Amino acid sequence: MFQPLEGIRVIDLSQVLAGPFATYQLALMGAEVIKIEKPGEGDWTRRGGPIPELSARGMALGYVAHNCDKKSVTVDLKSPEGLEIMRRLVASADVFVENFKPGVAERLGLGWAALSAINPRLVYCSISAFGQDGPMKGRPAYDHVVQGMCGIMLTTGKPGDGPVKVGAPYIDYATGMNAAMAVMAALRQVERSGAGVQIDVAMLDTALILMSSLVSQHLTTGWQPVQNGNEAWSASPSSGAFETADGTLMLAANHDRQFESLCRAIGRDDILEDVRWKSGTSRAENWRSLRETLDETFRTRSADAWEELLAAAAVPAGRIRSLDEILAHPQIAERCLTTAMAVDGLDMPVHVPTLGFKTDGQPRTACRSAPELGADTAMVLEGAGLAPAEIDRLRRAGII
Repeated sequence: MFQPLEGIRVIDLSQVLAGPFATYQLALMGAEVIKIEKPGEGDWTRRGGPIPELSARGMALGYVAHNCDKKSVTVDLKSPEGLEIMRRLVASADVFVENFKPGVAERLGLGWAALSAINPRLVYCSISAFGQDGPMKGRPAYDHVVQGMCGIMLTTGKPGDGPVKVGAPYIDYATGMNAAMAVMAALRQVERSGAGVQIDVAMLDTALILMSSLVSQHLTTGWQPVQNGNEAWSASPSSGAFETADGTLMLAANHDRQFESLCRAIGRDDILEDVRWKSGTSRAENWRSLRETLDETFRTRSADAWEELLAAAAVPAGRIRSLDEILAHPQIAERCLTTAMAVDGLDMPVHVPTLGFKTDGQPRTACRSAPELGADTAMVLEGAGLAPAEIDRLRRAGII
């Protein structure tokens, strides 16, 4: 089994999405992830969602999806005894992940300076909306707020639509993957140097990195991106969205070879002979007439028929699908992007994401369902040297 992080211990103080998704990636790669939660409450995502029974038990789907293969330990971080427990855990850890607003971890006594003094080899990863420095560092935000601030909403949708948010919380997920990559790189650095590493991951930074080509073009030339609807960024008249007899086809025939393959595949060799469309330059100059010609042709068959035909001709194309349609596709089953987990008390499996890539031809799936709140507290704290009687006392006092 692919477990490159086996033997790595991660203390996870993050909640909601970006942080838990980052540590979920680490858990899937073999790390021991100890999720620290507030006694009696836990992660905010433990409640809500479409299955009331799971929400009532603090096991809502939004929580389960990103917290399998982890351990849950409850600790009151505001109590002196809780803080001492955290120091014990950090002393034996390799990685510490938090997503408080900048400054909060320091006020709790869990900042980089305090914890690296306890464990000089610690990888300390902070995830926040805007980073640990800069004039906006103290602001809170969620995915949709950052989407509005990063510029992406003014490039999404058709001209005149007004700002349009991307449907999924993609900045949260990308920030989590960014953080997981940073942690793995930092672990390698610690291995080489022996010194701990402080990591600062920001949602706004990640959002702009995801728009790198747009950022580069704007800063270099002053070009301002605009809403482009479903058209391709290449601006090629033979790329973008085309209506078919029963749906929309997304097409990308950008360079000459792809354009030639497209025309031959759709039975329009005559387009190749037309002087208006002989070269990329002439096609750009006469894009409207070419687009009208292609539109007319694509409306003669179904989107599925065109997709299959163009795939055979090595022309990038795909029918617009709903989520249920793509998840039912045999390609997704072959790629093993999710795995079904049994959750106690639920008579149906819960589907959670896998690692997202294969190694040696095999996927890496979660092995253990997300933990109930505090399910591993006693075991972990005993391992940290606390006696069972002391654990019972701390539990009765509401500290764990």
